[in-house]
Amino acid sequence: MTIVEKPIHAIPGDHRATGDGVHLVARNYRKGVRLDTHMHRKAQLVYAAKGTMQVTTPKGRWLVPPDRAVWVPARLEHAIDVLADIEMRTLYFDLTWLKRERRSTALRSEFVVRVSPLLHQAILALFEHRNTSERIALLVRLAMLELHRAEDSATFIPLPHEPRCRRAADIVLGDPTATHEIETLAQQVGTSARTLSRLFASETQLSFKSWCQRARIASAIEKLSSHADVSVKRLAAELGYASVPAFSHAFGR
Repeated sequence: MTIVEKPIHAIPGDHRATGDGVHLVARNYRKGVRLDTHMHRKAQLVYAAKGTMQVTTPKGRWLVPPDRAVWVPARLEHAIDVLADIEMRTLYFDLTWLKRERRSTALRSEFVVRVSPLLHQAILALFEHRNTSERIALLVRLAMLELHRAEDSATFIPLPHEPRCRRAADIVLGDPTATHEIETLAQQVGTSARTLSRLFASETQLSFKSWCQRARIASAIEKLSSHADVSVKRLAAELGYASVPAFSHAFGR
């Protein structure tokens, strides 16, 4: 485990401080890159203006398309997987700055951010070279006001911590499109189907069936993001949906 003082990579010309507790980092990553589990001493808003990434924290795993971002508190373990080429724009916040702005209490845990057109434009504007300190300060405050939670996103997969339940979850995540019977999984992890069902409900607040559905939807989003030539109709059929509209409705896209 590493604690990163500065952003993951120093980026000449694209890594700058506002002078008031906020740092901006722009970096492009190619598909397949993984930023292994790490943490920062600063809080951050992780946003890909283009492309799709996956962010994993102890709480769970998010598939993050361009209309979403992730708020990551300081000293929180997280990893990032790049599923399609991304243009990452990250804002780092000193804890003293957040406290002064009276935002520290509301931002103690990670959550998915719904990126409105206004927030999108504000983040992009922050990286313009013509910015003045006054303009940056206003844009940062605007961005903070636009941090709307999107916890109901179907792209979120809560991860259980109980060892047996986590082993079962890892098996499903290894092949989410397969048919996983809870009785078979229970035998593989050394418990009963009844116990495993109860564990999924208590650990993830989802039934086993609903959790598997989340995993399949996330897998579908990953395939759609990673392969431009994938057939949505075929993918919907593989996942058991009767039609493309039904498939689209399942994850609101």
